[in-house]
Amino acid sequence: MGRGHHVDATDAPSSPSRDGRLLAVSDLHVRHEQNRDIVRNLRPGSPDDWLLVAGDVGESVADVTWALRQLRDRFARVIWVPGNHELWTAPGDPEELGGELKYRHLVDVCRTLGIDTPEDPYPVWHGAGGPAVIVPLFLLYDYSFRPPGAFSKAHALRLADEAGVVCTDEFLLSPAPYPSREAWCRARIAETLPRLDALPDGLPTVLVNHFPLVRDPLHILRHPEFALWCGTTATADWHLKYRAAAVVYGHLHIPRTLRCDGVPHHEVSLGYPREWQRFPRPAQWPVPVLGSSPVAAPVTIPS
Repeated sequence: MGRGHHVDATDAPSSPSRDGRLLAVSDLHVRHEQNRDIVRNLRPGSPDDWLLVAGDVGESVADVTWALRQLRDRFARVIWVPGNHELWTAPGDPEELGGELKYRHLVDVCRTLGIDTPEDPYPVWHGAGGPAVIVPLFLLYDYSFRPPGAFSKAHALRLADEAGVVCTDEFLLSPAPYPSREAWCRARIAETLPRLDALPDGLPTVLVNHFPLVRDPLHILRHPEFALWCGTTATADWHLKYRAAAVVYGHLHIPRTLRCDGVPHHEVSLGYPREWQRFPRPAQWPVPVLGSSPVAAPVTIPS
């Protein structure tokens, strides 16, 4: 299946998909064979369904390419944003890429596959709940989500180290050529804001990012120190400022929907096998993002 005519939301809408659904997943982590089986069995309910993939498909270029190709062949359109795992310089990955170079390489892979990325024009969804501009975001984090009592980044990192919850990003996610991950985050925000500001007035958006855009979902983290690696306070009002009909994210492996200022924020992760085998997953997965009537999920996650 092709993805249809690709145009910028600021110019004209994409090809209509009035019979399909806008669905979302994240954190497929396909290096785990059980998760690969789930991806192998993931099917749309309609040939017009679109799929939002909110990051952490895998660590190696080969795994990410394999999974996205599977999904591209089944869904009318696939829209991908990177998570932190895609950006790792993964041990054993023959590509041996890191930082900005790996991100740009994955963007090139997606373009070869016909998959939308944060570097492409924003498509417009015309199916249930539409029209809405789909806005794939790549923003990273800047250590501004600090645990209670932390008065600086250095202090927060020390608290995380003492709690034994330092994110693997500190060892495998290179910010090169930027001096730090927060500098990369600032650069991504600076690149993204003009595009958001140029969106047509009055047209709703669906904001898709690997990390939550607001702090609210982090309040139930078992280890509050991990919030450091979960986003940036710079996006706290984006769901209001940019007229979000919905926000899609992953990263936390705590699938649920929260309403912030009336806007649904969907955490749509699959997670690791030990998580989805132990804890209940959403009744509907992939998660329907827009539309007033819930529909049956095309995939049942084993319990």
